[in-house]
Parts: sequence; structure tokens; C-alpha cells
Amino acid sequence: MRHSVIIVCSLALFIFSSFKSNKACEYAGSNIGYIQSQTEKAIATDDINISKYFAYKALNAIVKSKSQLEDCGCEHAMALIHESSVNLTNATRASSIPGVQILLKKALDNALGSMEALNEHDSHDSRYNNDVLAMNTKTSIAAKESLKPVDTNTLEIKVNIALEKFKESLDKVVETVDCKEATAFAQNVYNNCEQQLLKSNLSAGKKYYNLKTKEIAANALKKLNGCRN
Repeated sequence: MRHSVIIVCSLALFIFSSFKSNKACEYAGSNIGYIQSQTEKAIATDDINISKYFAYKALNAIVKSKSQLEDCGCEHAMALIHESSVNLTNATRASSIPGVQILLKKALDNALGSMEALNEHDSHDSRYNNDVLAMNTKTSIAAKESLKPVDTNTLEIKVNIALEKFKESLDKVVETVDCKEATAFAQNVYNNCEQQLLKSNLSAGKKYYNLKTKEIAANALKKLNGCRN
């Protein structure tokens, strides 16, 4: 009898914790949707001050989302929204609209990725919770086996596709922005990638992303070589 009570109490605690986590994920998802909309508004305008205004609104929403993301427990979503925050912050410091927009687009990609990670996290949790409630071990094993990691080739293809837009935007900066300002921007991207690549705990995807981004920035710096001194 005592053993049964312990099992029931443990299951109740698990269900309550899962409910709390799912609600936190739901709230976090709503906030990320708002971050996305404000970033899109920032990208849509050609007025640098208005663009920065919306960027600040997105940043403020990220700050307010921190506790929900932590309660949700999706580390991938947290990492991506942190990257979005970094890009938004840099956008508010840029002095030209092309420079602002390239950072905003990266921030938007981060936010979209965070939302996707959150949805996948929620889906995985729901699948696991259903297995526990049904006490179906075979279903649980099958569910876990279905969550195969993305192979390296597929991952690299996705990163390359994502970076095509970044390259186009950076090329535009090189062609249209003041040489010294464009150089400073490209150098900042290059330096940031170098710092990221020094981290020992970087995932394979992030290593490849930063490596390719560094290459794109290096090529931009070569084009801007005339005003680097």
C-alpha cells in the first residue's frame, strides 16, 4: 500500500511539473512570437531610429522571456534567443541602415530558430508524458528511437542555405556603406566568429555555422582592403 502511495505521489508530482513546464513553454512561445513581430517591424522600415525603436522593444521582450524559457527548459531555444539578443543589441549600435538590417535579419533567424526549437521541445515532452500516463514502455522506446539526430551533411546544407542571405546582405553592406564603417562591421563579425570557435563546448552545427560565417566575413574584408588602414 505504501509503495502504491509513493508511486501515485511521484506520478502526480511529475504530471504537475510537466504541466508547469508546458505552460512556461507556451508563454515563452508567445513572447518569442512578439519578439519576431517587433524584429520584422524593425527590418521593414528605412528609418534607422524607428528600426532601433522596434529592436529595443524586441530586446525588452527577450529580457521578460528569460524566466519562462528557463522554466521551459529548452536549452537550444535559450541559446538561440540569446544570439538574437546579441544581434539586436549590435543592431541598436550600428550607424547605418544596411548595417542595422543585416544584424536584424540575423536576429530574426535566431528568433525563428528558437521558436522551432521550442515547438520541437514541446512535442518531445508531450510524447514522453503520454507514454508515462499510458505506462507503455514500448511506445516510449519507439518514440525515443524516432528522434534521430540530423546527419552532418543535412546540417551543413541547412546552414549554407541560411548563410546565403547573410552573404547577400553583407555584400550589400560592402557595396553601399562607407568603407571604414563596412570594414568595422565585417571585422566585428569575423572577430565574433573567432571567439565562438574557441569554445570547447560548441556543437557541430555551431562550429560549422561560425566557420562559414567567418569565411564570408574574411572575403568581405578582402574586398574592403583599400580602407583598412
